[in-house]
Amino acid sequence: MRALLRAAAALALLTVWLLPADRASAASYSVAMKGYAFSPASLSVPAGSTVTWTNYDTAPHDVKTTSGPLSIHSPMLDKGESWSFTFATAGSYGYVCTVHPDMTAGITVRAAAPAPATRSAAPAEHAHTAEPRTTSRPAHSSTAHSAPAMTMPSPTPTPTPTASEAAVPQAAQPLATTATASTVRPLDPLLLLAGLVAGVAVLCLLLVGSRTARAREEEA
Repeated sequence: MRALLRAAAALALLTVWLLPADRASAASYSVAMKGYAFSPASLSVPAGSTVTWTNYDTAPHDVKTTSGPLSIHSPMLDKGESWSFTFATAGSYGYVCTVHPDMTAGITVRAAAPAPATRSAAPAEHAHTAEPRTTSRPAHSSTAHSAPAMTMPSPTPTPTPTASEAAVPQAAQPLATTATASTVRPLDPLLLLAGLVAGVAVLCLLLVGSRTARAREEEA
């Protein structure tokens, strides 16, 4: 069990140190109370991050700030217990274990930079500049629509050949339907039954003929 706890603590420390800076706004950090020391002893996190302390020693430990903008004091943690706190106020925090004063550490909370406000103003300018372009286009669109209006009546004198051509496929339609109907017809069940009966009758006749031939041979 101790080996597993040590491995878990090592993985937690690696994840804390390997977290990229872009994910700092919604990150969670862990501090291990192990060997009568806080590891890592110093952290730099953005505002809004959550830090979790876990006790891996047999002796109890707690977390109490000695300096910083806020005073923090955790309950006493026994082996395997953990406690979390979310740092919303930027500043430098120093803390200690009241049971073991030699256990000291610190956390630096960075303030978030309000950068996205300037990015939202840029598309608004593009939206205003795009309005005069839309007003100048209706003149071209009206001329474009008026031109095909003069050419639309031209295909009207073509109904006479279509009437003569329409009569040809109408006469050919029943032939196609009859051809498809003849090809799709399934076998009649009566024919199947007649074939089966005929086959059984032939087999019976063959069996009777063979038996009579054997009987005659035995009599001879």
